[in-house]
Amino acid sequence: MKVGIALTAIAALGVTACTTTAQDHAELQTTPAFAASAQRYDCDSGETVAAIYPNTDSATIEYQGRVYKMNIAVSASGARYVGEGLEWWTKGNGSGSEGTLLQHQADGTSGAGLEYCTAR
Repeated sequence: MKVGIALTAIAALGVTACTTTAQDHAELQTTPAFAASAQRYDCDSGETVAAIYPNTDSATIEYQGRVYKMNIAVSASGARYVGEGLEWWTKGNGSGSEGTLLQHQADGTSGAGLEYCTAR
């Protein structure tokens, strides 16, 4: 008898744990799958690059007092962003990751390297 009551109580807890309210459902729908992130990079030249990644498809780069909006582009490894005449390549995550800023050619190829940087 006690075993039957205990099993009924466990089953009831399991059903309660799986039940969601309308508020829970609304919160799940508004929770972003990707939280924006930001990273600062110190470059070999002494310059700094600040990168903000608002989603998985774009980056905003601040370099020499100017802001560049970029979109994700095809890369063999790491992440590559292109926009406004520049390319921003990163490899790794967090402190110690590498970033390279290059000119972007009109034909879609990489141009001269401008900065070689390491994340703080």
